[in-house]
Amino acid sequence: MKNIALNKEAQSVLTPTAVLEDLLEGNKRFTNNNTQAVDNSALVNQTTGGQFPKAVVLSCIDSRVPVETVLDQAIGDIFVARVAGNFENADILGSLEYSCKVAGSKLVLVLGHEACGAVKAACDGVELGNITHLLSNIMPAVHQSSEEVEGEANSSNNAFVAKTVENNVKLTIDRIREKSPILKEMEDSGEIAIVGGVYNLHTGKVEML
Repeated sequence: MKNIALNKEAQSVLTPTAVLEDLLEGNKRFTNNNTQAVDNSALVNQTTGGQFPKAVVLSCIDSRVPVETVLDQAIGDIFVARVAGNFENADILGSLEYSCKVAGSKLVLVLGHEACGAVKAACDGVELGNITHLLSNIMPAVHQSSEEVEGEANSSNNAFVAKTVENNVKLTIDRIREKSPILKEMEDSGEIAIVGGVYNLHTGKVEML
């Protein structure tokens, strides 16, 4: 039974490696349909005065990937930043910096997912309202994939979409390090790790890149 929330002391002794292992163990419990029992009332009461999450996850808004659920995490365990296509921008970067530098999280996980609708739309060059600007953030991954995958460079090519999902995660990590000296310095000093993975819609498993 999960009935004790993370406190500052428990958070402070965690390592980035241990946190990643914990998230992957949670995902394993999820895929085995063996998730932990949670006393939400106890966790709510314990976290009213503050929070000390172990990680921050940058994910897509996709309703099929509820982050806390697929990683089997409870109230107070993780920060989650969500935007269609799981890319960074100034506001997301600020949120990641807050999570790690201010609130003490040990891990940044950029989590893409199989058959991402935003990635597919970018592959097809969709233009529609504010979605056009949103998709521009994913286009570097589309361009890279077009040089790496044979066949049509659009959403009809499953291999192209899959490679673009992976490239989008990797390029997002590269830009986080480039655009956030705070996070890069924390990673270089071993305070945090910045990693990427892709969620498989068919199996429920997170595959690390």
